[in-house]
Amino acid sequence: MKLNKTLIQLSFSLAGAVTLLSCGEGFTDLSPISQRNVNQFYNTASDLNTAINAAYKVLQANGTYNQSYWITQEMRSDNTDQGSDGTGLGAELTVIDNFTENATSEFITAAYTDSFLGVARSNIVLSRIDGVSIAETDRERIRGEALFLRSLFFYNLAVSFGNIPLPLTEAKSAEEGKALPQVPASEVYKQLIPDLIKAEEGLPIKYDAANVGRATKGAAATLLAKVYLTAGDKKSAETVLRRIIANYGYSLLPNYANLWGLANKNNAESIFEVQFKGGGTGTGNAFTNAFSPTLKHTTGSYRNRPTQDVLKAYEPGDDRFLKSMDTSYVNAQGVLQTNTRNDARYVTKFGRENAFDEADASYNFVVFRYADVLLLLAEALGEGAEAYGYINQVRARAKLAPLSAASSGTFAQKLLHERRVELAFENHRWADLLRFGVAKETLQAQGKTIRSLYLIPQRELDINRSYKQN
Repeated sequence: MKLNKTLIQLSFSLAGAVTLLSCGEGFTDLSPISQRNVNQFYNTASDLNTAINAAYKVLQANGTYNQSYWITQEMRSDNTDQGSDGTGLGAELTVIDNFTENATSEFITAAYTDSFLGVARSNIVLSRIDGVSIAETDRERIRGEALFLRSLFFYNLAVSFGNIPLPLTEAKSAEEGKALPQVPASEVYKQLIPDLIKAEEGLPIKYDAANVGRATKGAAATLLAKVYLTAGDKKSAETVLRRIIANYGYSLLPNYANLWGLANKNNAESIFEVQFKGGGTGTGNAFTNAFSPTLKHTTGSYRNRPTQDVLKAYEPGDDRFLKSMDTSYVNAQGVLQTNTRNDARYVTKFGRENAFDEADASYNFVVFRYADVLLLLAEALGEGAEAYGYINQVRARAKLAPLSAASSGTFAQKLLHERRVELAFENHRWADLLRFGVAKETLQAQGKTIRSLYLIPQRELDINRSYKQN
C-alpha cells in the first residue's frame, strides 16, 4: 500500500508491534529495544516492512522535517526568520535565528534525539535483515531503504552538530550506546559514501502506485552526490549526478507552480518527499500552519517568515518569486512594495490554506528534486559552458535570461544565488552557505555573529561526560 497510507496504519499500531522498535531513555535513544517478543518478531517480510516503516515514520517527527529541520537549516540562514512575534515560543526561535540559543533548546534537542531515533530504527532493520527468510530482491530493497534513511539522518546531524556518535549496529544495552565516541563530520561523510552506494544498488528506480514515497535509486544517489560535494570530491559527485540525469527518468516540470500543492505531490521532478496525510490519522504536518500568518489565517502561528533580504534576491520577472511566497506585497506589475505588514511575507510553497487542525495538513515536505541535481552538477563541474547550461535550464523555467561567464559576479556567487531562489525554504540554504564557505560573511552582513555548529544538547553531555561541547 502507499507509504503515507502505511504510515497512517502504523500510527495506530505503535502500541503493538512497533513498540518493539522503540528506544528507551538512554543515550540519544540508542538504548536497547524492548525485549518483549522481540526474537519472535523479525521473522517475515511483513515484520521487516513494519520495521522499515517505523524508520520512515521518524521523518514526520517534530525533531525532523515537521519542525526542527526547517528551524535548523532554513531559519538559521538568511532566508527566513521566526516572524514578528518575539515572545513565548517566538523568543525560543528568535535566539536560534540570532545564534544565541543555549544547549537546552527544545528544538535543537529534538533535532538531535529524533534524528538518532531514526538512526536506531534503521539500525534495527540492518542488524536483523539477514536473519529473516525473504526474497533476495526484497531484502536488498529494504536494506537500501534503511541505509538511505540512516544516511539522511546522519547527514542532517553532521551538518548541524558536526561532532556526533556514529552507531552502525543495533544497540543491545544503554552502556553500549554511551561507549560510542564523538567523531567529526568528515568521518560521518566517509561512512555515508559506501552506505549510499550500497543503498543505490539495492533500491528500485521507481515504485508502483502502491509504494510511492519510498526511497529510490535517485534519492540515494542525490544524497550521495551532496555528501561527495560536502566532502570536497567534485569528480565523484559529477559521476553520480550524470548517472541520475541519464538513467533515472526525472525532468523539470514546465511550470514552477506545478511543483507545489496537494495535486502535485510526488511529481516527475520529485526525487524524495516526506509523506504527510491529514485527517486525524496522526500523520499530518504542522509546518503548513506554522508558516501561515496570524493576521490572515487565525489559527496560523506564522513562523519561518521570508526575510526582506531573500525578497530582494529575486530578479525582476523571476517566475518563482510569486509562486514561492504570498503576493500581497507585490503590485500588479510584480514589483516589490515596501509594505511590512505581518501578513505581507509568508511561505506558500507548502500550502496556502490552513488545515482542518493546526497540526494536521497533508502537504509533503520536498527533500530532493531534479532542479537541485542540475545545480549540483553545475557545482561539481565548475565554471564552463556545460555548467552554465545546467543553471540555465533552471533559469529558463523561471523565465529569466541565461547566465554566462560574462555575467556579473563569480561563478560561485551566481550558482549560490541560483540555488537560493530556486530552492528557497526547502532546507538547503544553511548547508549551501557552509559548503560554499560563505556562511560567516553572509550572516555578518545581517549583523549576526555565527556559530557554524549547533551546541550538543545538554542532556547528551550529562549522560556522557567524555563528550565535548561544540
